[in-house]
Amino acid sequence: MQRTLWIVLSVVFVLVLVSFTVTYQVRFTEKAVLTTFGKADPDSSKGGPGLHFKLPYPIQSVTTYDTRLRFSPAKGQSVSTKDSRLIIVEAYCTWRVSDPLKFYERFSNAGTSADEHFRKANEVITSALSGSMTEIGSFNMDELFARDQGASKLTQLEGRMMQAMVGGSSGVSLSEYGIEARDVGINKIILPEATSKAVNERMAANRDRVAQAIQSQAEAEEVGIKGKADSMSKTILAFAERRAQEIRNKGDLEAAQFIRQMNVNPELAVFLKNIDLLRDSLAKKATLVIPFSAPGMGVFSPNAMDNVRPGQIPSTNLEGVTGKPRSDAAQPTPVAAASAEGR
Repeated sequence: MQRTLWIVLSVVFVLVLVSFTVTYQVRFTEKAVLTTFGKADPDSSKGGPGLHFKLPYPIQSVTTYDTRLRFSPAKGQSVSTKDSRLIIVEAYCTWRVSDPLKFYERFSNAGTSADEHFRKANEVITSALSGSMTEIGSFNMDELFARDQGASKLTQLEGRMMQAMVGGSSGVSLSEYGIEARDVGINKIILPEATSKAVNERMAANRDRVAQAIQSQAEAEEVGIKGKADSMSKTILAFAERRAQEIRNKGDLEAAQFIRQMNVNPELAVFLKNIDLLRDSLAKKATLVIPFSAPGMGVFSPNAMDNVRPGQIPSTNLEGVTGKPRSDAAQPTPVAAASAEGR
């Protein structure tokens, strides 16, 4: 019984061992190349994901490649721009195995394992990437480092580097290696000290030029605003003077008739003004102590009506109080007579 158990276990072990030697599995993220005595043919990479059968090693062997994206950076490289500015550029490339058969044929001499093949392929990628950096010489410094992000030509540069790698202008085309380049980019640009100084000086000059342009524009606007304000002020002042003159002329015309009437008999005009002054002053029923010599107070003098003949206007000054008649008041004027009759 024990002998039978050992025989069964041995048979199972042999079957498992044989199954490992005659089968292989391919994941959905992988592609395999089946070789016979180390040689591959067009049918060697036709198997898709899943379980496959093969002849035992060393008759047939399988090499599987991960087809997911891989990242290959390139070391910093000194290049010159179109305007002879020296910069240090670090770039990268993302790629994948697109044709496992070509990939195997190109890199099988590097070793028997897929890792050795990928290591050799990475050297080819970085070499092609370094060669594509010569495209930087087609651009000026200020085209790569524009103030506005939309004006920078870095994207255009990366596109030309990709075209150089895919088209084979920097060497053998990557498609001949069974490699598909998916993206090429610049992840770092370092400016040497001399270039940094030149860039800073150019940026300072640009800032000064922009500041000068803004200052000139502001000064021009200031002159325009001042000129407009002066013009408006002169217009307003001229209008105000013209309006004031019109008002003065109108006032002079309206006052002329009163002045003519007052000039007919100035004494009557002064007397009436004194009466108006008294009426306005005493309307508040206030007690005032005012000397007779004050303007308009002479009419209250006890001697005010002495020596006043009919038709004569009483004198409102001290001379009238003394009873001395005025030389021009000997004969009543027409206005005075009319005033006397009205009274």
